[in-house]
Amino acid sequence: MHTGGVRTLNFTLPRFDAPLLTRPRIWSSYAVAVAADVLQLALGPFGWAFADEGIDVVAAATTWYLLGFHPLLLPTFVVEFLPVADLLPTWTGCVALVVTLRKREQAAAPPPPSNGPIIDV
Repeated sequence: MHTGGVRTLNFTLPRFDAPLLTRPRIWSSYAVAVAADVLQLALGPFGWAFADEGIDVVAAATTWYLLGFHPLLLPTFVVEFLPVADLLPTWTGCVALVVTLRKREQAAAPPPPSNGPIIDV
């Protein structure tokens, strides 16, 4: 039985917050982007029975998991559904841009506090 006070529920989606960029995350996201672009280039401009779209879904989900959600991922995902646009290295370009923007954000962020006592004024 709950008496007194108000309970709050802290609910956040796991990858809406930008994760800390590490070298393995960056390399993995580039590997996924380059692999998606190379596969789509190999399939040609018309693809094989929705294989291009499947590659895009996997690339978008994996990139979102590795780098966190960024609004630039949405137009890249949509542009990939155009028949000839999937021949451009859009995933690689998007990952490069998101990594650059995230590095700037993390460089501008203040460092985490030390393990000592924290006095908030």
